[in-house]
Amino acid sequence: MTTAALQPQPQASGIWWLFLLQGIAGIVLGLMLLAAPGQTLVAMIHFLGFYWLITGVLELVRVFTDRSTPWIWSLLSGLIGIAAGVLVVKHPLLAALTVPTVLVILLGAQGLVMGIVEIIGGFKGGGIGSFIFGAINVAIGLLLLSSPVAAAVAVPLVFGVLLLVQGVALVIWAFRVRA
Repeated sequence: MTTAALQPQPQASGIWWLFLLQGIAGIVLGLMLLAAPGQTLVAMIHFLGFYWLITGVLELVRVFTDRSTPWIWSLLSGLIGIAAGVLVVKHPLLAALTVPTVLVILLGAQGLVMGIVEIIGGFKGGGIGSFIFGAINVAIGLLLLSSPVAAAVAVPLVFGVLLLVQGVALVIWAFRVRA
């Protein structure tokens, strides 16, 4: 990789403030998740519920206005979105526990599948690196699946740290682009 690839592009310099705002939002949300993970998670889940509700309604509108996709998929997507949105909005505390837990279960299953595929690839000539990455993926998948609720409790803290790091990086990038 050359140093030219790491230099800000000329067309990006006009929107440096967008990177700055994104970075500030990441820092604020990251600090909120680290300082009050429970309350922040419930607020984020509330927004997620309204998002699902609104997109569900828009998918139902799409059934009648957009002929580029089969109407049945828009109908199913709309009904599921509305049902999920109503459920989350009516029961935000239950959703604040359920959504991260389901996310952890999905990530654990994905880790297992990816790990097994990598291990098979390692045996079929992919090399020792493929085998090692596969073993790591299987270990992480098993760790997540062994205690999904405990792992879900850590989700707000992990996302808080990631958002904080991303926010600081974006603020630095914004001032690099501006200069």
